[in-house]
Amino acid sequence: MNPSELKEFLDEKVILYNNKNFIDSDPVQIPHLYSQKEDIEIAGFLAATIAWGNRKMIINNSHKLMQIMGNSPFDFVMHHKEIHLEKLSNFVHRTFNATDAVTFIKGLQHIYQNHTDLESVFATHIEKNSTQKSISEFKKTFFEIPHEPRSQKHISDPLNGSAAKRINMFLRWMVRDDKNGVDLGIWKSIPTSALSCPLDVHSGNVARKLNLLTRKQNDAKALFELDTNLRLLDANDPVKYDFALFGLGVFEGF
Repeated sequence: MNPSELKEFLDEKVILYNNKNFIDSDPVQIPHLYSQKEDIEIAGFLAATIAWGNRKMIINNSHKLMQIMGNSPFDFVMHHKEIHLEKLSNFVHRTFNATDAVTFIKGLQHIYQNHTDLESVFATHIEKNSTQKSISEFKKTFFEIPHEPRSQKHISDPLNGSAAKRINMFLRWMVRDDKNGVDLGIWKSIPTSALSCPLDVHSGNVARKLNLLTRKQNDAKALFELDTNLRLLDANDPVKYDFALFGLGVFEGF
């Protein structure tokens, strides 16, 4: 395919998958449970944090986490007592365990008590066409609290070579607002042009087959290459093509 044919092909796939039918089988349904900004972003952040492995398990465990928090995540984060954190003692999703869950609740509380909110922390270090420094600085801020070193692995740092798939997916949820009802678009201080594709096995394999990506590893260098090529297709909203790449890989076996 030449560039114009590729764009037309991918634009059609975006239309096919970027609609409300997508929500039923995706963790993005978790932040859609809420209407308050803080509830949406906390629910989204926690769901994205555990979004690896079997999708059904991700969704089920995200619902469990919301239930533990009384389905009021912002209120739980801000007003919990130590006795309330005991409800998390049996929570586990793969390598994300109760210790990590408690750390993340306290890390979120630290953000809202000392740094306004999640959006403010991410927006502070946004660079032109890049959220990579922003993500790295967010991780530093988040873990200013006392914590077990093991918990740091659950937030990737793109400046250390990671593609940071889950945190990029979270940012897509919060920032994109294309009126199709999937991404929530509640953050207005970060431009969609700065977002990066949530690069994983599925999107990476499809991107290579379409010659959007040549690097074999799914790391920060691969993400930069993919982002660069997607911005040639749509400079203002390059990450919309995540729907096309993911849909082609997961639903069509492309």
